[in-house]
Amino acid sequence: MKPLALPHCRRASYPANLPAARFASSIQTEDAAGCAIAILGLPDDLGVRLNNGRPGARKGPEAFRAALACYGIGAPNECDLPRVFDAGDVEPVAGDDATALSKTHDRVSDAAETLSRAGLLVVGIGGGHDLTYPLVRGVFRARGRLPLPGVYFDAHLDVRETVGSGMAFRKLMEEQIASSLRIAGYNPLVNHRDHTDWFLDHFGTIAPADSDPLGGLATSGSFVSVDLDVIDMSAAPGVSAPNPAGMMPAMLSEHLRRLGTHFDLACIDFMELNPVHDDGDRTARVAAHLFLNFLFGVGLRKQRIRTP
Repeated sequence: MKPLALPHCRRASYPANLPAARFASSIQTEDAAGCAIAILGLPDDLGVRLNNGRPGARKGPEAFRAALACYGIGAPNECDLPRVFDAGDVEPVAGDDATALSKTHDRVSDAAETLSRAGLLVVGIGGGHDLTYPLVRGVFRARGRLPLPGVYFDAHLDVRETVGSGMAFRKLMEEQIASSLRIAGYNPLVNHRDHTDWFLDHFGTIAPADSDPLGGLATSGSFVSVDLDVIDMSAAPGVSAPNPAGMMPAMLSEHLRRLGTHFDLACIDFMELNPVHDDGDRTARVAAHLFLNFLFGVGLRKQRIRTP
């Protein structure tokens, strides 16, 4: 595979001299040869600021990589982990208004489309949750503009009419990029009734707390988004909007491993990592743990495909 030309991207940075036992030491940053997964950093929180949220998520990709460098994977022999390429960070456009945000979105879509056309499963690391919209839009373009079903783990519906981090899923539905949406972790106390009505009227489904959040998801070509504020703030304080009654990381880890094991996704992202408020790097470590559980599931699925 030739080196991918990704405009407006700066190279990823990991701690120097990582021990071979650390998973991050195997991540490729020069080229994507032999890789199945591509990390794409989305270091922008203008959407959060326009949405009156806590700024700081622009530092999310950097904190994610630092946390990832702390992990190794003692995977059993039957699990063949996919190789990972880190495409670096999309440079946001300078500015503090909706025009700057739209131009940053265009850059994200271009990068995601390039990676997806190269046959890589794109993993977005954010950054404000508005960046899910251009990430999925880029993959949508690469896959022949066929609408994609999606599941997102989030306390908020993010179907606001106003420009900002709360608009992503409304945009995906309005532009017919998403064919359907299912939300898990929804908290009615932090959503407006008119937004809930709009969501349900536009092919949206709210997964009950005791149900399977992946029920009805297509096994191939779906997208998944994880807003880290779906996790209880006792385990994930470093988010743009802390959640006093969210999921616990162990449960979400199981969902992510199952996603990797059973579903051939179009893309996935982990959003709203806010290191400014992350006491002890707890949220960054949770984000890295979730990603690795997903990767572990992908390895199990590929091994199962090769060995009927």
